[in-house]
Amino acid sequence: MSETDLERRHAEKMRKHKDARARLMADKTVEKGLLIVHTGPGKGKTTAALGMALRIVGHGGKVGIVQFIKGSGNWDTAERRALECFGEQVDFRIMGEGFTWETQDRGRDVAACAAAWDLVKAWIADGDFAMVILDELNIALRNQYLDVDEVVAALAARPADLHVVVTGRNAPEKLVEAADLVTEMTLVKHPFRGAGVKAQPGIEF
Repeated sequence: MSETDLERRHAEKMRKHKDARARLMADKTVEKGLLIVHTGPGKGKTTAALGMALRIVGHGGKVGIVQFIKGSGNWDTAERRALECFGEQVDFRIMGEGFTWETQDRGRDVAACAAAWDLVKAWIADGDFAMVILDELNIALRNQYLDVDEVVAALAARPADLHVVVTGRNAPEKLVEAADLVTEMTLVKHPFRGAGVKAQPGIEF
């Protein structure tokens, strides 16, 4: 086949693809705040959420980020330092007591999650945020530190234009059903398992 024929076939294929895409997008006119869930055993749930935060900031919006499990005393992350450079556009709170195997104190964990959830509800009612990220909320729900029915009801009743992103493994089915967008990160290979590689700056924190 000549180069001219290849170019003609490619142009025709791309024209059909463009036409199909236009038909697909023709009725996509709704604008709304989305409830987004990042779950699964694979890496990247929080990272993907923080990428969305950067997009919101780039559009001039305000983002609230609450970390439900990671503890303020032992979790000084580069992403927190970087996002705090945006000043009042980003409110970043590390509200956990640390991972549950570190605290070994259910009462403390429950109290910390309750305080974080109270802050989230205040942010939702505030009306000033374009996006609220609830990092590792799924872990709090799985461990029954918070009532899943209350959480789902509050998120469903949020302002119509507010985006909410929830991260963490083992998202409860009720949250998945309520969500607009759910992504499950699948673990294929990780250097931490088997290769003896510890958490790396810029990759894990």
